[in-house]
Amino acid sequence: MKKPVVDYREFRLSRINEPRFSHLKLLLGWVGYFAMYFLTEWLIPAERCHVMHCWLDDLIPFNELFLIPYVLWYFLVAGSLLYFALYDVDSFKKLMKYIIITQIAAMAIYILFPSRQDLRPEIFPRDNFLSGGVALLYSIDTSTNVCPSLHVAYSLGIASTWLKSSAPKTGSKISVTLFCLLVCVSTVFIKQHSVLDALAALPVCLLAELMSFGFPGKRSKSYGNL
Repeated sequence: MKKPVVDYREFRLSRINEPRFSHLKLLLGWVGYFAMYFLTEWLIPAERCHVMHCWLDDLIPFNELFLIPYVLWYFLVAGSLLYFALYDVDSFKKLMKYIIITQIAAMAIYILFPSRQDLRPEIFPRDNFLSGGVALLYSIDTSTNVCPSLHVAYSLGIASTWLKSSAPKTGSKISVTLFCLLVCVSTVFIKQHSVLDALAALPVCLLAELMSFGFPGKRSKSYGNL
């Protein structure tokens, strides 16, 4: 079994500023994100939001099976951060920086260009457990603040980090990358996002990629290759 590069059993909150633990302070970025998320949800009414829709949305059928990768995405984010915190701290820092940049960019866009989508089906084509799960998701997650899609943005950042890190094996890199792409696809099949939301995430990802990992010619040689 691979040995962690940091022994977190010795971690105490009073040691957060020590070099071996200071990277954990980046996790505070989630506090700021959730605070801004709930503020934008409460303060921006749906009537002010621009409707995101394109012709491709009408060609993509609703499929409740895609709820599975969509929900597993939450475990993907947490699991990736945990893996890199244990085995590749430098990649942990870069992934958290990537996430924070996408969070800030997305929140700014949500405020300046409020968005929503009206793609959710009123009646599900099939009555089963997964359709019930989608209905529950709809009741929890509003259809506002959708462009750009953070599901897509985070997934691409996670895939990029796994591919660049020297810690995981090639099989793991490929598996995580394919799953990240499946998550991106899932957002439009369960009608949580328009295709436009996914496309809008791409320039945000490019910005976060350059700011987190640098330009290709200037990237650290410590990253492994496939």
